[in-house]
Amino acid sequence: MKTTHIRLTIATALLLGIYSCKKGEATASDYEMSTSADSAYVNVSDSVSSAATMSVKDKQFIKTADVNMEVKDVYDATISIEKSAQELGGFVTNSNLQSRVISEDTYNTSDEEAMLVKKYQTENTMQVRFPSSRLGELLTLINDKKLFLNSRIINAEDITSNIKYAELEGKRIKKTGENISELKTTKDKVKMSDENMSENNSQQLANLNVTDNLKYSTVDIYIKEPKLRIAEIAVINSKNIDNKYKFNFFYSAKNAFVEGYYLIQKLIVGLIMIWPILLICGLIFYFYRKNQSKNKIQQPNQENPAS
Repeated sequence: MKTTHIRLTIATALLLGIYSCKKGEATASDYEMSTSADSAYVNVSDSVSSAATMSVKDKQFIKTADVNMEVKDVYDATISIEKSAQELGGFVTNSNLQSRVISEDTYNTSDEEAMLVKKYQTENTMQVRFPSSRLGELLTLINDKKLFLNSRIINAEDITSNIKYAELEGKRIKKTGENISELKTTKDKVKMSDENMSENNSQQLANLNVTDNLKYSTVDIYIKEPKLRIAEIAVINSKNIDNKYKFNFFYSAKNAFVEGYYLIQKLIVGLIMIWPILLICGLIFYFYRKNQSKNKIQQPNQENPAS
């Protein structure tokens, strides 16, 4: 039972408004007022799904839509949709227009000039919010911009029973608060009061969200151009510039002479650093040559002993 109660409480926090006196809590009539205020505007052509203009007595609907289509010019369509949403009392929450580059090549046209050719496709992902009672009107305006409709999804979620259940939960929270106030002041009472107030605050936040979603519909729009566009951009012939400065003989020869001079200096300094080794090698060589000379003198004397 405790688990069921927790699940019901979470569901309530997501779908309802708080029902409590002295704190401006909403009742079912509040939700009805939020969606019926602009009901006079609902007058849309038959080309729009009935879900967009859903209006049933004693029923409350949260309406959303998702449109994916191809248009002649993404930029012009974006400006038109944003303007239409504003005229209908709505606003754009996100607009991500970008050009996706398919290929990019550079063609040299002279020694100094070249042409950069880009093949790209423009697309935009938008999110628009506007009065739910005028969802059909906006979808009709968007439909007029299409070349090809890939998909259109319209949702009308009935939350009437959730609102009724929210009222009962609001009464329960109010009653719980009254019961807690009658208890003696203890640590447990403070903890229960804090938890009850936290649940109350969560429901007030949920109330604002649900009321807003009932009054304003959310439409996600993805538009793109069916064919690739080509951009020709004049640039400098970088390859010719690279060849022009790739190698300079006189500059390289001068640097080679200077580097050679520094190399000789480094060799001399290196020889100076190893002078003890050179001295030892020199002495060894000297005594070796001296010993060789003595051997040559003794050999002729050994060959002529009689003389």
